[in-house]
Amino acid sequence: MIEAHSLQQHLQGIIPSARLEQTCLPDCPAIKLWLLNSDYPQGNLDPEQVQQVMDNPLYWVFCWASGQVLADFLLSNPHWVAQKRVLDFGCGSGVVAVAAALAGAAEVIACDIDPMARTATKLNASLNDVTLTVASDYDAIEGPVDLIIVADVLYDRANLSWLQRFRQRAQRVLIADSRVKDFDFPPYRQIERCDSFTVPDLDESAEFRDVRIYLAD
Repeated sequence: MIEAHSLQQHLQGIIPSARLEQTCLPDCPAIKLWLLNSDYPQGNLDPEQVQQVMDNPLYWVFCWASGQVLADFLLSNPHWVAQKRVLDFGCGSGVVAVAAALAGAAEVIACDIDPMARTATKLNASLNDVTLTVASDYDAIEGPVDLIIVADVLYDRANLSWLQRFRQRAQRVLIADSRVKDFDFPPYRQIERCDSFTVPDLDESAEFRDVRIYLAD
């Protein structure tokens, strides 16, 4: 498979001993993804490899805790997306976009500026037998959007400015996040709270396993 080979080459150009493997999500077993191998050398990178990782963030090789929670939320509550046009912003591995498609969305647009994330999303869509529209430019997406879904993009507080932009684009927005503990951005309000973890497990502290889902409507 050409796309899998391309991703594998890119990954090993940054972490030579790493590999991609098909992984069923523990908290969302209906979805499987191509992710970093669970026995990856987490503490054994030399300084040059660490710098490579810093220069080339590999967000798409993990299913972050917030993504796993929001994906499970949509599969458990398909009315949020059924027969709707949905935009997944900062799609990463594509986990939430895949969940929206499995839950019956009329169209799912998976948007990410990282070309490797877009490739991973296409590959993971194929792995789960769903069809996604993949986009690189949020502002170039045309037509009305019923729902915007966002998971784990607020790790950089500069991204908080997007919250208002989402509200200007769609009637409803669902945000899953475990990083911002002082989240106070009306009209967003918390509607769900779950404990989860990143896959493969990063052994993150309890505060980053505490995922909250916020709604603006």
